[in-house]
Amino acid sequence: MRANRFHSPLQSPLLGLIIVALGVTLLLGTGCAKREVTRVDTDTTIDLSGYWNDTDSRLVAETMIGECLEHPWATRHMQDHGGKLPVVIVGAVKNYSTEHIAVGTFMADIERALINSGRALVVATSEERQELRLEKVDQWENASPETVKQIGQEHGADYMMYGQINTITDQEDGKKVLYYQVDLNLTDIESNLKVWPGQHKIKKFIGKGKYKP
Repeated sequence: MRANRFHSPLQSPLLGLIIVALGVTLLLGTGCAKREVTRVDTDTTIDLSGYWNDTDSRLVAETMIGECLEHPWATRHMQDHGGKLPVVIVGAVKNYSTEHIAVGTFMADIERALINSGRALVVATSEERQELRLEKVDQWENASPETVKQIGQEHGADYMMYGQINTITDQEDGKKVLYYQVDLNLTDIESNLKVWPGQHKIKKFIGKGKYKP
C-alpha cells in the first residue's frame, strides 16, 4: 500500500516554525506597549465607571456642610454660648450601598469642609484621641516640665455628625442608573436632640452608544 504523499499544511515543519515566530512577535509587541500616564488637577472631574468617586465625596461634603452651617441651629448656638463657635466631632458614616465606598475619605472631606468654613471647630475622632492620650502620657514621662501637655484638658464636642450612604441600582439592556442617597445627622451630645437632618441625592445614567437617558 502506497504512503499518502499529500500532507496537511499544518503538518509542515516550516509552517509550524513560522506560526510560533508570529505568536512570539505578537506577545512581545503586546508586552512592550507603553502605558501613558497623565497627571491632572485633583479637582478635575473624571467619571470612568460612573460609580462613587473622589469628586462625589468632595462635592457632597462641601454642599451638605454648607447647608448645615446655614441652618438656624448654628446661629442659636452662638447666641446661647456668648458667640462661641460650635465644636463638632465627626462620627461614623456607614456604607450601606451596593459598592465599595471609601467612607474614611468622605469623613475627612466633611471635617475639612467644617474647618475651612471658619464657622465651626472640629475635635479629633475617638481613635485619634487614643493616640493623642498615649502621647500625653509619654510626655509626662519624658518631656521637660515647660513643654509637657496637661492631661484632662481636652476640648469636649458640642455636637456629633454621623450618617450613612445608600444606593439603588437599576439596569437593563446596556443601560444603568445609579442613585445615591447620603444622610447626615447633627446631634446635640448633651441632650441627644437632632438639630440638623441633612440629605443629598445623586442620580447617574450610564449608557453606551445609542443608549440615552
